[in-house]
Amino acid sequence: MTVRLPHPLPLAAVRALALHAQALTAPPDGASPPTLDTIHDLVEQLGCVQIDTLHVVQRSQYLVLWSRLGQYDPADFDRLIFDPDHRRLFEYWMHAASIIPLSRYRFRLPHIRWFREHGSRWRRGWPQKPENAAVIAAVLDRIREEGPLGSADFENPSRKRQSWWDWKPAKYALHYLYDQGKVMVVRRVNFQRHMDLTERVLPDWVDRDEPTSDEANYHTLAHNARALGIADAGQIADYVHMKRGDAYPVIERLLADGVLVEVEAELLDGEAHTLIVHRDNLPALEQAADGALQPERTTFLSPFDSLFWAGRRDQQVWGFEKVLEAYKPASQRIWGYFCLPILHRDRLVGRFDPKLERKNGTLRLKALYLEPGVEPSEDLIADVAGAMRSFMQFHTAHDLVIERSDPAIFGDRLLTAL
Repeated sequence: MTVRLPHPLPLAAVRALALHAQALTAPPDGASPPTLDTIHDLVEQLGCVQIDTLHVVQRSQYLVLWSRLGQYDPADFDRLIFDPDHRRLFEYWMHAASIIPLSRYRFRLPHIRWFREHGSRWRRGWPQKPENAAVIAAVLDRIREEGPLGSADFENPSRKRQSWWDWKPAKYALHYLYDQGKVMVVRRVNFQRHMDLTERVLPDWVDRDEPTSDEANYHTLAHNARALGIADAGQIADYVHMKRGDAYPVIERLLADGVLVEVEAELLDGEAHTLIVHRDNLPALEQAADGALQPERTTFLSPFDSLFWAGRRDQQVWGFEKVLEAYKPASQRIWGYFCLPILHRDRLVGRFDPKLERKNGTLRLKALYLEPGVEPSEDLIADVAGAMRSFMQFHTAHDLVIERSDPAIFGDRLLTAL
């Protein structure tokens, strides 16, 4: 493969490739609604989609797809995870708790084996106590006999709850069995997981041939690089929270094998940096460098979006720091509880803190911000208004309230455009 690239690559090309690899360049194709295949292929491209429980608007996993697909039916996403006739995705650990293509199931098997050999990351030693081992066996027996069960299906022998983490024994047992790969999530009821035996959940076509840890890391890091578009070695490891010491030797092999390629590129500091590109992305990088690949999408991103999984790349490439303040006391928040970054073409231009009032169909923006130096131009206002209409439609909201805008003219013009 021969490509011609400027040396160093301009920042605009870095931005374009990063967004292209994350399916964030082209506006949604309104002519053809997303199909099950469309949704599945997007998750394949990203590698996984992080699950989160925060629910001030749609949960993060559904927002990530909306950011890229526009209007789609979240029930179709669920169908790919939970419907036995359409199951092509599954829940397990990857970047964090994630939705993962079943095509990558075998590459999670070394991770599952690690859990079986070393135990879960929390409550170490808990399963080894005789009374807890008995609970695990009893929970597994009930699932085997009764089918899918959730935590609510089990009695709590102790009614005292000391804290949020003071789970009943059966809930610990379910999480232990899930980590160990013995059960899988088959449905969610009010977002609570119900689990069944893995052998009853996995479709027959899923490859169960376990690779070595080294083989799995080789595959995973290559996929990470493809999904990121362009990044440094540490950021490629960050994409699935892999320890950098484990990742670096594998990345060196990928470079030696020609799967990954080093390029010189400018970042915001004006300096040339050595970054890494998957060979499959080189044609797109050449287009980006020539100006033929231009980001045209304006959309809103979840704070858990995979665009931000490369550590500090948001600051190096866009001069933007993604911040999640949901777990801070209200008095310590600067931006808001659950701020969504605003992507406008190839820049991250602002953010807003939304709250969906489901009973009255109102989307309330508790705060709306433009980044320093960003002007509320007519083009920006028109594009953000278009994205906001889509966002409101996705949430079945018909009214928008902006409590505070910085600058104030941004909120006023956005309301006028809407």
